[in-house]
Amino acid sequence: MLKIRFKNKKYSAVWLVEPSVGIGRDKSNQLVVSAPNVADQHLKINVNHEQLELVNLVPDSDVLLNGKAVKSSHRLLPSDVIALAGIELEVIDPKTADSVAAAPTAPATSPGTTNPRVPKSTGWALKANHAALQNRVFPLRPTNVVGRSSECDISLAAAHLSRRHAELSVVEGVLYVKDLGSANGTFVNGRQVTEARVKRGDELRFDTLSFGVIGPADDMSQTTVRQPGKPALNTGKPRARPERAAAVSTPAQDVVEPESKPRYGAAGLLVLAALTAIVVAALYLTRG
Repeated sequence: MLKIRFKNKKYSAVWLVEPSVGIGRDKSNQLVVSAPNVADQHLKINVNHEQLELVNLVPDSDVLLNGKAVKSSHRLLPSDVIALAGIELEVIDPKTADSVAAAPTAPATSPGTTNPRVPKSTGWALKANHAALQNRVFPLRPTNVVGRSSECDISLAAAHLSRRHAELSVVEGVLYVKDLGSANGTFVNGRQVTEARVKRGDELRFDTLSFGVIGPADDMSQTTVRQPGKPALNTGKPRARPERAAAVSTPAQDVVEPESKPRYGAAGLLVLAALTAIVVAALYLTRG
């Protein structure tokens, strides 16, 4: 997938995304060129996969492609240079440009310190699901603005994307998204949101551009917290009751005590004496 940018690299490059990318002074263009002799809608680049066509919407103007005038339309190729009102734009292939361009040398720092200009990695990123973005991965900084404007941290040349569409923030390791009043909305897992937390594995969509969320593991989603006083889950194994276990383990419970002698009260003794008297009387009468 190709990009177009100012040759002096003053602003961020813009992705050449289907169906077309507009160039001109008006802020509705994907690439805004603020110059006196530039029309509101001056150029258009038709995009069909990686087949590009430059269209001059103002035929009387001086538009040069690699030094040659273009009055109507012409095919565009990587490394082509477009001159518009003295401003040069170039078509680049990010894969080739990244491998050819020499990386800037970081200034020397003392041992134990880091380069302050290098943003600390947050561990979060967006992976494009749109075919036109070729599964590109966008690493996230602590604060990121997503939109169509070339001044955004993540600039996406999509026709229905707002210039400043949404903001992504990483606060204490947690990712949040905030819609910046976009025309076509911001969605998390298909649900439109104004501001929401985003988790690893979620689908984040800006208008029709869909991204998968890459991030560190969410510990809270993997840990089950059991409230005090609630019974533990049944594991299928029988549990001994404490009182029964104590009864089995106590030797005194296994000893059989001898029967104790019956004890009679005063009424019992009187009944016993009466019965004895009756038996004695009966024996006497029998003998007599």
